[in-house]
Amino acid sequence: MPRKTAALVALLVAAALTPATATAAQPIAWHGCATGPGDSVGVELDKAGAQCADVAVPVDYRHPHGRRITVALARMKATDPARRRGVVLLNPGGPGGPARELVLAGALMPEIAARYDLVGMDPRFVGRSSPLRCDWQTDTFTRSAGPSLKTFGESVALAKELARGCSGNDPALLRAASTRNTARDMDLVREALGERKISYIGASYGTYLGAVYLQMFGSRADRFVLDSAVDPETYGPGLLRPTAPSLDAALRNWARTAQGLGETADQVLATVRDIARSAERRPFMVGKYTVDGHTVPYVFFANLYDDRPASQAEFTATVLTLRAAAAGLPATPSPALSALLDGLTTGSGSATDRAGTPVVCADRAADRDPMAYYRDIQEHRAAEPLFGPLSRNITPCAFWPVAPAEPATRIRTTASALLLGSTGDPATPYAGQLAMRRALAGSSMVTVEGAYRHSVFLKGDACVDTAVRDYLLSGRLSADRTCRSSARLPAEEPRREDDGDDDPREGRGEQKQ
Repeated sequence: MPRKTAALVALLVAAALTPATATAAQPIAWHGCATGPGDSVGVELDKAGAQCADVAVPVDYRHPHGRRITVALARMKATDPARRRGVVLLNPGGPGGPARELVLAGALMPEIAARYDLVGMDPRFVGRSSPLRCDWQTDTFTRSAGPSLKTFGESVALAKELARGCSGNDPALLRAASTRNTARDMDLVREALGERKISYIGASYGTYLGAVYLQMFGSRADRFVLDSAVDPETYGPGLLRPTAPSLDAALRNWARTAQGLGETADQVLATVRDIARSAERRPFMVGKYTVDGHTVPYVFFANLYDDRPASQAEFTATVLTLRAAAAGLPATPSPALSALLDGLTTGSGSATDRAGTPVVCADRAADRDPMAYYRDIQEHRAAEPLFGPLSRNITPCAFWPVAPAEPATRIRTTASALLLGSTGDPATPYAGQLAMRRALAGSSMVTVEGAYRHSVFLKGDACVDTAVRDYLLSGRLSADRTCRSSARLPAEEPRREDDGDDDPREGRGEQKQ
């Protein structure tokens, strides 16, 4: 057989290989969660009555009996064991978000926790699951490219530095960090748990992971809930590229209620732009932290994920602090702003992006020409002056030391799922959520109209929480429907950003799974 043909056959076999055929399931040895008194998450899990375990999985499923790593699990058993119906696996997104502590959310969804074991699996190389080491002095690579070619060059230098910071890992591990392998791990865990099928709740990137599992192992999926879906066609190193318009919309929504920054929303937005331009001209101090044209837009970006009143008020306080600092006045950051800036400058925070970057770079190849990013930024700068240079900026994947081991997964399946979303989601725009809805042809969608938040489950919208509960308990998927945001201003008109296609929510009857 010719070498290229043999390689293609091997790749196809690896793509089709399932954990059940790759390696025998091992019994799970459950134990306490805390590794010591300093393990705050483990201590909290133990106090709640959770159990923890580690499951060995292949690094490379093409070589199932070769090198292995472990993935870490936490479990809260169903509180009504006589009526238990299975397992719900949980994922918070990221990529790079650890999942074990999510089992503590059972208190917020008691009817679901009564009928299901809740299981959080830290994805491979994340949290307690054989973590990779990336030597970064920051929590995230996300920065604005700034106003000029010179400041863009500073972004290029940072991206190179961060890629080098991950390059000390074994290349075989970096190649194995993909979502497809995490989906294979999920299926191996399903088998180890003794479950014929598994249910799932995933948010943000977790929707992509869930969709990849549905594509690869749809016959083993029970009831899947995907909250704030990413566009499966654009997920990868450029996943933020479409977000500038939705970020602008969320910023304007906040500006309508911001106190002390202007009499009108336009005046508030002018204040925001003035702060950003001041940071571009000259860095300024916020407490002990120096901020500049790269970091100020990120601070705005990071504060737009939640439109509920407490979060909006915190954002207003942050902008007031930045305005004072930009004017050269003493400015003491709030605890939340201090934590954000400390993570940006020292890497002291949750480091979800640091853990998730190997996943993003393993899933889809990035353009390796820096000027391609600069041209893209310049082409959109007039329409996206604040967030375009951030969302379209170069990433460490442009300098990643290894190429993806497999092509990205094409999501096209009739497997069913319940999708949740909001029309003004700043991080996973609604058009991309509708793209996921179309890719999962058997799915149904609940949309929170007029909301500007990322993730909607357990955020105060009863229509969403009721839909999730009813679906997980009954298995019935109702027709697509829309509900009103609990955080909307009374006078605000509904707003939906879509891509101009016909709304796939129309004309659907009830489906049963």
